Amino acid sequence: MNDNPRRRIPRTDLLLALPEVRVALGRVSKARVREAVDEVLRRARAGELAPEAVEGAVVDAVGRLEVSSLHPVINATGVIVHTNLGRAPLSPAATRAMVDAAGYTDVELDLGTGRRSAYRGAGVITALLEACPAAQDALVVNNGAAALLLACAALAEDREVLISRGELIEIGAGFRLPELIESARVTLKEVGATNRTHLQDYQQALGDNTGAVVKVHPSNYLISGFTAAVGTAELAGLGVPLIVDLGSGLLAPEPKLPEEPDIAAQLRAGADVVIASGDKLLGGPQAGILLGTGEAIAKLKSHPLARAVRMDKVRLAALEATVASGENLVRSALYADTHARTQALAHATGGQLVEHSGRVGGGGAPEYPLPGFAAAYPEGLAAKLRQHGVLARVKDSRCLVDLRCVPAARDAWLTGLIRKLV
Repeated sequence: MNDNPRRRIPRTDLLLALPEVRVALGRVSKARVREAVDEVLRRARAGELAPEAVEGAVVDAVGRLEVSSLHPVINATGVIVHTNLGRAPLSPAATRAMVDAAGYTDVELDLGTGRRSAYRGAGVITALLEACPAAQDALVVNNGAAALLLACAALAEDREVLISRGELIEIGAGFRLPELIESARVTLKEVGATNRTHLQDYQQALGDNTGAVVKVHPSNYLISGFTAAVGTAELAGLGVPLIVDLGSGLLAPEPKLPEEPDIAAQLRAGADVVIASGDKLLGGPQAGILLGTGEAIAKLKSHPLARAVRMDKVRLAALEATVASGENLVRSALYADTHARTQALAHATGGQLVEHSGRVGGGGAPEYPLPGFAAAYPEGLAAKLRQHGVLARVKDSRCLVDLRCVPAARDAWLTGLIRKLV
């Protein structure tokens, strides 16, 4: 008599007929359900799972299936614009706008005439110009890198672009601005030294083939000590288009970050185009924002690359809502006072209240501390928290839970989770 336990493993067709599996088929694709069932059967056939446990394991596996592989995460690191977590969290206004824009919208339609509108994203352009009156016109593209690529291509294609050696930045994931700029079919001409660049360096490099000057704000690093750089106002007097890439994206001065330049000031100083990311200090979705003179922005809008790097309707709606509503979770986190909340968390969970400086993150305000507090625990807690979608900071062999970016409404849940895990 053959008592091989594999003979007791349920057949695939019977598992697919389970009520819970049929419910899952109404939520996710058949392929993903079948993959989950096959994985449970593989474990059973390998002897990792008893035949009697297969049905329950299948029900559990299909119950966890989601249509997206992305999982919500509680950011307890103290880093506000956390690149690995998708940078800026969207405000409720922006989230509602994205949902509203998910169906059919008038993104390129004039409802009054019934004809195609003149320009996609007119609403967000209006909102940006109202928020930054120093700009004559604006354009929004896919991200900050796309904005710089388009600006260089439209203003200096087949010509030279001057840039300080101290501003040849690597922006992450191995991508470097010099290579990005050169892909716009321009010739990059470096001026000055790594630590010191003077106006004379730019003047000596100017020639009949100079198409533009690019000034990049070093938003993800600092050069200190014996340094010198040329300001926007001086560069604006060189007589060629000036592109200023700020990166982090302040429309106006932020008292909490006094060293971080803002777009309006650069435009008033004479920049032709100023570039910023939408998903950093602005607190919106991923976007490349270009604000500048009417003449410069017109050239950008008419360049063929503008079509290739344009924004989709959902993010256009989110960006407009971010700018127009004034709701900004990044700014709220900048000013967050978490002392009482953190003290209560530490007291309820056996943690230790410690001073902890947060950061802007995402290539903004490098090395600029945001004084605050954290609850400290043994280092091993961090890995357990990640299994429940909570990312804490590990430093000096301790797990630090910083509530700066954690919604107050989640405090009770987080307290219960830590008490369970400690």
